[in-house]
Amino acid sequence: MSTERKIPVMELFGPTVQGEGMVVGRKTMFVRTAGCDYSCSWCDSAFTWDGSGKGDIRMMAAGEIAEELWQIGDGAFDHVTISGGNPALLSQLKPLVLELHERNIQVALETQGSRWQDWFLLIDELTLSPKPPSSGMKTDWAALDHIVNSLQSSKRHFSLKAVVFDLLDLEYATFVHLRYPDVPMYIQAGNDRLQEQDSSILLPHLVRRYEWLIAQVMPRDELKRVHVLPQLHTWVWGNKKGV
Repeated sequence: MSTERKIPVMELFGPTVQGEGMVVGRKTMFVRTAGCDYSCSWCDSAFTWDGSGKGDIRMMAAGEIAEELWQIGDGAFDHVTISGGNPALLSQLKPLVLELHERNIQVALETQGSRWQDWFLLIDELTLSPKPPSSGMKTDWAALDHIVNSLQSSKRHFSLKAVVFDLLDLEYATFVHLRYPDVPMYIQAGNDRLQEQDSSILLPHLVRRYEWLIAQVMPRDELKRVHVLPQLHTWVWGNKKGV
């Protein structure tokens, strides 16, 4: 009798392009899990934790997820991104990662770096995205230190990403980069218009946000090695879900 714990899944979709971090532009499928230990003020997937998406949660086994991804993506992919919420809350994700690897599919993960799971060591591309002051959340530096040190000692492929909305957030991103100078760092312009559905209004605003961030980063001596990104999928699809 199987004792595998099922996974709370909010969304399965793709293939699409990854819009954030070190795998930006990568063709990928998405697995969005339910639940988060944070409640960021500007979260673009609050439905994963605020109760509004409770009716969409499906409890699925690893094999069921992999099979549905294959059906949705029609086999035209070799990369899956696990997102949330915070997937790091789920110790039962290891079988999913192993199942995808058995199908020759690479696995990416994004998490805020508040929880460690041993299955992190199986992830092909792991992004740690600690949340800046504008989120209203407090960073657990001891937890983040532990995760970074564990990944570095295991020689895993990972990066850091900070979303920036204002100068205080940029100072936070700079602090993160200087705290972990050997880890690739991505700084990304935040989307502060989550309710805007008119792309003719949203896109020019997001471009201006990105231009502002570039202008702030370029003169800073301490940010020589960072990558400065837009939130790519919002430029193309705005605030739509499932893309």
